[in-house]
Amino acid sequence: MIDFSYSQDDEMFRASLRRFLEKEVAPVAAEAEETGRFPKHLFGRFGEMGYLGIPYPEEVGGMGLGYQTFCLYAEELGKVNSGIAGSLLAQSSIGVQPLFLMGSKEQKERLLAPALRGEKIGAFGLTEPGAGSDAAGITTSAVLKGDRYVLNGTKIFITNATMCDYALVAATTDKKLGIDGIVILVVERGTKGFSTGAPMKKLGNRSSECCEVVLEDCEVPVENRLGPETGGFHTLMKALNCGRMVVAARAVGLAVAAYDAALAYAKDRKQFGKTISSYQLIQSKLARMAVEIDASRALVQRAAWIRDTGGDPALSAAMSKLKATETVVSVTSEAVQILGGYGYMVEFPVERYFRDAKALTIIEGTSEIQQIIIARRLLE
Repeated sequence: MIDFSYSQDDEMFRASLRRFLEKEVAPVAAEAEETGRFPKHLFGRFGEMGYLGIPYPEEVGGMGLGYQTFCLYAEELGKVNSGIAGSLLAQSSIGVQPLFLMGSKEQKERLLAPALRGEKIGAFGLTEPGAGSDAAGITTSAVLKGDRYVLNGTKIFITNATMCDYALVAATTDKKLGIDGIVILVVERGTKGFSTGAPMKKLGNRSSECCEVVLEDCEVPVENRLGPETGGFHTLMKALNCGRMVVAARAVGLAVAAYDAALAYAKDRKQFGKTISSYQLIQSKLARMAVEIDASRALVQRAAWIRDTGGDPALSAAMSKLKATETVVSVTSEAVQILGGYGYMVEFPVERYFRDAKALTIIEGTSEIQQIIIARRLLE
């Protein structure tokens, strides 16, 4: 059975984390949003605290606390700033997960351990201009010539690529092989033919940097391949499953921030001689927001529990991702509505929450893709 209560250790972890976030993230969040640049020093600070390695075993440099604690961490990060949370969580999930799943001992020592310490920044290169939801449709090619792969292609919307030390690039060795031809290669910064663009301007999550990655006759040694010649696609899917529940937890945190702001405003704002929280229409909004947030959190907890107990989290991760990210869009919209004109002003944080929410229904598999995954699993 799933225990929905948090242990004393969990509560101590949460309290310590909140103090850390208040000290390290809150003071730099506003400037990061205005400039659209991630405060790079945070990787080092979070690494020093062990937060980048929460779900990974101690033998590879992690904390060994599992995904239930990782999702608790992601929720708290999402409350403080969704953009900064996006870059930090990408580092801890898709930026290192394939290395953990398929990396050799040498690769883990050279890249995984330093990434968990925040000494190296990783990026995950999957999405292309013509292949997003269709992950198996990537066209970036990896042609084996002697002891090197020659990469050609373009990746887009790649989180942390502007500042990464390495990118885990998904490429196809032979289109005729379909998903069996997909490999994941480690491309390190400074490799000839590897280049990144300027940070892309976005509607929300502006403090999380993403950009285009271009590979032009980029030569990567065979020893930089993760695992054997086949199996890269399945590793990619496993990494995305874990990443999806983390995005869902981040969405819960953002929804909580919006709900808290709306609740506080409703209890203070007076219209027609009474606080607006005394009106049933506002009460109805707040009640529905609270129910949807709790339902989303429960789905995230279940997905994390399944992952931690050795089960296949694909279905539960898709459910949590779909529910939580659709919920945060609804909750942030209602928060703006409750604040009225103030909700539309940049002086109040709910307008940023509203802008930040939408991206979460798109990244790491759109809501439509989650529905396809769920339906396929149910029909099996």
